[in-house]
Amino acid sequence: MSFSVINRLRDYALLMRLDKPIGFFLLLWPTLWALLIAGEGQPDLQVLLVFILGVLLMRSAGCVINDFADVEIDRHVTRTQNRPLAAGRITRVEAIVLFILLCLGALGLVLLLNTLTIMMSFVGVFLAATYPFMKRITYLPQVYLGAAFGWAVPMAFAAQTGSVPAIAWLLFTATVLWATAYDTMYAMVDRGDDLALGVKSTAILFGEFDRKIIGAIQVMVLVCLVMIGVQVELGWYYYAGVCVAAGLVFYQQRLIRYHEREECFRAFLNNNWFGAAVFAGLLLDYVFQQI
Repeated sequence: MSFSVINRLRDYALLMRLDKPIGFFLLLWPTLWALLIAGEGQPDLQVLLVFILGVLLMRSAGCVINDFADVEIDRHVTRTQNRPLAAGRITRVEAIVLFILLCLGALGLVLLLNTLTIMMSFVGVFLAATYPFMKRITYLPQVYLGAAFGWAVPMAFAAQTGSVPAIAWLLFTATVLWATAYDTMYAMVDRGDDLALGVKSTAILFGEFDRKIIGAIQVMVLVCLVMIGVQVELGWYYYAGVCVAAGLVFYQQRLIRYHEREECFRAFLNNNWFGAAVFAGLLLDYVFQQI
């Protein structure tokens, strides 16, 4: 394989953020929460594999369309100006073709599932494709991202059970709130650049109250998780996981208290452990319930 081909493939991988798996995990954790609850601890193996691969493909597609929409903005932001599209190493046409191929791959996977899940998948694609444009028209793009990330939750219930019960929408709400909180931390990193470029975000909307509002949202996430535990009749392993997640919330609040860019980014990254803690609690609870 020639050096130029290897470089091109590397740029495609960078465009899909395969070098930065944090977004994959932030999308994967609530999907796994949903599959465990919907499957009562034993989700169907085919459904599980389809959703894991689907998360990888759709997260990659979301990154591609995000860079397509933000190419002119990214060229003026220090953190993003070397991205393949912004730097001109990949054309917009190539990006659109890659986005379509990734979506088709995800569609091929979802066709293995039931009709309800297939129908719901089109909403997921719409949310993923339109999210990057929200920062131009609303100060709440982080909420929209939460809906895009959270849509895998009702889809998981639909795939596993053939229906979308009330508990699925409670978990969807928790996911939207969680994504709003952690993506606001991420937006705090770029707040100065966004203000200069006229890009909207919750970090700008919340202003000096950002930390307090993020904290209030995080409390609502924890309340939703406790409500889910009560309704599903989960045990102490699950609540131990939620307690660990609550401890991570306090840690994240300490990180963002001085609004320093690096610390805000660390707080954003730390949410991977929040998701993992809830997942571990759920998994252990179902494992020990069955012994």
